[in-house]
Amino acid sequence: MNWRFVINQLGLLSLLLSGAMVVVGLAGLGFEWYSAEPIDFDATFALLGTVGASVLVGGFFWLKTRGAGKHVGRREALLLVGVSWLIGAAVAGLPYFLWAHWHCGPGEVHPFLSPVNCYFEAMSGLTTTGATVLGGATSIESLPQSLLLWRAFTQWLGGLGIVVLFVAVLPTLGVGGRRLFRVEAPGPAPEGLRPHIRETATALWLIYFILTAVEIVALKLAGMSFFDSLCHTFTTLATGGFSPKDASIGHYTSPAIHTIVIIFMVLAGVNFGLYYQLSRKRFRRVFQDTELRVYLGLLLLGTAIITLAIINSPITLTTGQTNPASVGGALHEAVFTAVSIQTTTGFVTSDFNLWPFAAQAVLILSMFIGGSAGSTAGGIKVIRLWVAFKIMLAEIEHVFRPDVVRPVRLGNSVIDDELKLATVAYILGIVVLFIFGAGAVMLLEQWTGNGTCDFTTAATSSIACLFTIGPGLGHVGAIENYEWLSPYSKIVLTLLMALGRLEVFAIIVLVIPRFWRAD
Repeated sequence: MNWRFVINQLGLLSLLLSGAMVVVGLAGLGFEWYSAEPIDFDATFALLGTVGASVLVGGFFWLKTRGAGKHVGRREALLLVGVSWLIGAAVAGLPYFLWAHWHCGPGEVHPFLSPVNCYFEAMSGLTTTGATVLGGATSIESLPQSLLLWRAFTQWLGGLGIVVLFVAVLPTLGVGGRRLFRVEAPGPAPEGLRPHIRETATALWLIYFILTAVEIVALKLAGMSFFDSLCHTFTTLATGGFSPKDASIGHYTSPAIHTIVIIFMVLAGVNFGLYYQLSRKRFRRVFQDTELRVYLGLLLLGTAIITLAIINSPITLTTGQTNPASVGGALHEAVFTAVSIQTTTGFVTSDFNLWPFAAQAVLILSMFIGGSAGSTAGGIKVIRLWVAFKIMLAEIEHVFRPDVVRPVRLGNSVIDDELKLATVAYILGIVVLFIFGAGAVMLLEQWTGNGTCDFTTAATSSIACLFTIGPGLGHVGAIENYEWLSPYSKIVLTLLMALGRLEVFAIIVLVIPRFWRAD
């Protein structure tokens, strides 16, 4: 194990996050000054205090390990990626903790006074989950703009991954960067868009930047303030769902804003490799992509079923208003919610806790499905489920035609045995983790005497965190939050976020004794 290299890169991670905090802190001061609101210097000092601590600690380890070899084996890549998210969440959550302790007076209650809540919020940001401890008694809008911007920016950073950014900008990783990219990039088979991995990561980030700029402009032209358009763009393209408004996107009544957000949620759930193919004018390759067609088909099917299910039901908006479910209103809410949940963004415009069972069942299935491989979305991923479906069909045929040997194909490619095994193992592993998470939350809440946690709440909180969605059903629904859960349950859910973001195995291997004994 090349420990010096791992420590060196972790120190560099702290320095990178510190630089991001400086930029966000200055931008937040600018927004507060421009809006003529009282400047919250506690938030500024909290960010600067975190920057100082991160620079001291991270800079020390980075300087002490300079000259570490460039060798990055599989173990180093797994360790670095897994620990990066765990340490990154601690650094990202420290400003919340410092601000709350400096801002709140004696006897005042705030979720960020708890280090567990701060870590939960930061992990939710970096993993693009969108689950929050804010809302209800503690308004999201009561936070200073500096922290709201930092909260949104953590999701933008996590969208394609902190480690992918390393690969794009730090040539010191050399060929080892390919191992890091394969561990970090979401999906079963992240393929290089270019021959060299650093160019691949650079191309991904360039696409990410372009989409970011386009959405910011579009939302501003649709009537959002520049600050709100910036925050919502950061969290839309990351499929994260953190909003600076208590009512999420439901705060805005503009159909244009809702439509723009829907479009970019759909785009964020598409394999980013296809955008590179479009830039190279390889249109046929994009239009023939099996996963893209299945992904769009599932969105349309989910929208149709939800529309039919809620068309005769009153729709309660996140602002508390109840509208009659006309065809147009039902279709609008169905499109927005189906896209938001399947892409694992988690924005809401209405309280789907009140929807009929059929609509809720579709939403739960959509949580499991998720977006495309190579996108910023979570979930099992469309391509994995499609591969599993093809394997199942092949096995059914094998039952009544055992002598026929027919290769399982995905488009024009043959699915080899390794991919089949990896797909089945991942789906089995994610289902086991979901059951474990739901059971753990249920038992922990009963143990702590919290009688408000029913099975629906426990199960959907596990799904929502494992698949990086954010809102679930029950007491963690569209207009609820996670603050009321015990610290023990929040620790379990925080771990599920990290497991889901890194697709299970990159974290689990770290607790396997044989991983540390490998040659």
